[in-house]
Amino acid sequence: MINTLYGPISQDILTKAKTLKLLICDIDGVFSDGRVYMGNDGEELKAFHTRDGFGVKSLLNAGIDVAVITGRQSTIVANRMQGLGVKHVYQGQDNKVIAFNMLLEKLNISPEHVAYIGDDVIDLPVMNLCGLSVAVADAHPLVKKGADFSTSIRGGFGAVRELADLILLAKGILDQAQGTSV
Repeated sequence: MINTLYGPISQDILTKAKTLKLLICDIDGVFSDGRVYMGNDGEELKAFHTRDGFGVKSLLNAGIDVAVITGRQSTIVANRMQGLGVKHVYQGQDNKVIAFNMLLEKLNISPEHVAYIGDDVIDLPVMNLCGLSVAVADAHPLVKKGADFSTSIRGGFGAVRELADLILLAKGILDQAQGTSV
């Protein structure tokens, strides 16, 4: 085990993270805390943590691609990902494996070079195909059981940043992280 800022990590996880070229994230329960606020006029609100934004920007600046595959459709998500510079956004995906396969073909990346972070059972089929599958700290128990690694931080509170830091650490470039808190 290797001690990190977030706690001990196995050498096996670091070895997998070192080869990653793409991080795919779910949104609800990962980038957000999973709650959706609905106004009387149908307005939908979500909260995003700036630490996760820093992590995404750091990965992109290090040449590691970031994508989103989510089951819901939301203008809020499109706007947030555009602001972060995430170019690969697949919304309204009931079957996330279809979007996953399209993305890998588009980017010409093999599954072992992909990490996926999720929180619920809809994420498991894609997680089972990736080189590194990650569950947020408060993920459904079945997701945590099926993941290679679980973050110490809950979804919506910096779990994506924790994973970004792990990837950068494994690649030996964490101390060079260049992001912005957006």
